[in-house]
Amino acid sequence: MARTLSSSILGTRISLNSTSTTKVIPMKMSKSSLSGVTCSASYPSVLPSAILFDCDGVLVDTEKDGHRISFNDTFAERELGVTRDVELYGELFKIGGGKERMTAYFNKTGWPEKAPKSEEERKQFISSPHKRKTELFMALIEKKLLPLRPGVAKLIDQALAKGVKVAMCSTSNEKAVSAIVSCLLGPERAEKFQIYAGDVVPRKKPDPAIYLLAASTLGVEPSSCVVVEDSAIGLAAAKAAGMKCIVIKSGYTAEEVEERRD
Repeated sequence: MARTLSSSILGTRISLNSTSTTKVIPMKMSKSSLSGVTCSASYPSVLPSAILFDCDGVLVDTEKDGHRISFNDTFAERELGVTRDVELYGELFKIGGGKERMTAYFNKTGWPEKAPKSEEERKQFISSPHKRKTELFMALIEKKLLPLRPGVAKLIDQALAKGVKVAMCSTSNEKAVSAIVSCLLGPERAEKFQIYAGDVVPRKKPDPAIYLLAASTLGVEPSSCVVVEDSAIGLAAAKAAGMKCIVIKSGYTAEEVEERRD
């Protein structure tokens, strides 16, 4: 008898059926809604050994009303004279990692007057406001002001019930990712999650390092893993790791993933 694992994330249906061939089937999406996308993915013989989730945009749509707001509040506190509107943050989102986005932005537009001149000192300069941003972001998560995306908890529960390992692989700060997992998924699910985040690897997405680390640590073959991502750089990382990838659309990534899907 076929074994099926299925769920829906913001209208994206993920179905892992042990007797079928691989398929990814995108449906049309209306301009006013992200909820009209349907995907199903099926793999032969056995269920995947592990499902590896990205965090921001997959578990929670955090970027526009979470990380961006927290960055702007931090910049205001530090009197850095920087405000990221929705469009600008969307451009920066193409770069993996919060500290890396800050560095790229200042390299392009000019560093604040109070910033040091040497590259090493600037790394320290970036780390301090990034740490503060994480604190403000975690406060939003702990207050549950950013909801879990529909279908996420159900998919995780079904995976765990069938013995499929689950892990989080994110370029975001480890504390922020842990807060999302523990506060929004609950302690019982959180204790079954392996978290790989932040600077756990020297190179961030689109480099496959974080996904290869997860597979190695979990003791599974990369080819037996399924990744759930929402961005072009995440998709590139998963494919470079030799893993199957299901891409769902989030606020900042709808157009870019549509352009780059196979």
